[in-house]
Amino acid sequence: MKIGMIGLGRMGANMSRRLMRAGHECVVFATSKQSVDALVSEGAQGAYTLEELVASLPTPRVVWLMVPAAAVQSVLDELIGLLEKDDIVVDGGNSDYRLAIGRARALGERGVHFLDVGTSGGVWGLEVGYCLMIGGDRAAASRLEPIFEALAPAPIEAAGGNEPQLTKGYLYCGPPGAGHFVKMVHNGIEYGIMAAYAEGFNLLKHANRGQEQKMDDSTPLAEPEIYQYDLDLAAIAELWRNGSVIRSWLLDLTATALKEDPQLDGFSGYVSDSGEGRWALKAAVDLSVPMPSLSTALFSRFSSRGEDSYANRLLSAMRKQFGGHQERRG
Repeated sequence: MKIGMIGLGRMGANMSRRLMRAGHECVVFATSKQSVDALVSEGAQGAYTLEELVASLPTPRVVWLMVPAAAVQSVLDELIGLLEKDDIVVDGGNSDYRLAIGRARALGERGVHFLDVGTSGGVWGLEVGYCLMIGGDRAAASRLEPIFEALAPAPIEAAGGNEPQLTKGYLYCGPPGAGHFVKMVHNGIEYGIMAAYAEGFNLLKHANRGQEQKMDDSTPLAEPEIYQYDLDLAAIAELWRNGSVIRSWLLDLTATALKEDPQLDGFSGYVSDSGEGRWALKAAVDLSVPMPSLSTALFSRFSSRGEDSYANRLLSAMRKQFGGHQERRG
């Protein structure tokens, strides 16, 4: 198939490469001419305007967007006047599922199909494939099966059951918004898993606190002799990768990070969030579904960015007011 790819960042460029490796043709566009030129040198057809991209595609067209969520609507606003009945637009980014519902309706009024495809795989997707969560019109999704098949990993054996079955790396999840809803929950789970690893390794990191002789105004250790462990965190991460019940791909990546930078000196600890955790938490509130792990992980990310600094200063101020406690500096 021939497909237009808009957005050539960490995901879009490698997805184009994976599609071309599978024999598909890609017409690529990005705001950076350098990004387009790089893919052209690898066999893609370059487009330097959206008009050029649309004109280069056979009808009915397939246009896949891999742009930041904040840019999706502006791209759609430009595209809508260029597309024709029965064309398909795919949003493969991390957009709000509620917006996908409205976008499918708006494009549908002009006869254009809109698919929301949650895409997981990150920078490793080029080699191992992308997990795809698909929402929108089922018939339109079926037309793109060769594309999904090329992007996804090879099927694996399904879990459980007496009869061997294979699970594909892509799934039609339901009507408009379903793909992004499933990806939203996926990313919420990711937040929680990452937080659990981070907290556990942080405890291991501080297991030698009993060796410290300095005094401060914190509650002293009752039994310093039982916290005398200088642990090799990189080695522990590697150990847990081998047969442990908490082994995972995220643990693999953690082990790599700790091997490269054991003290993590190359990082400030400022942890961004791209929105999915917030949306998932809102859905949980709307549906009265408890999600304490996700909410804690999300708020922890806010804390990492200094969003609690005023609250912490106010706590110090209150301690001074009621007890005369002087704030410890440094």
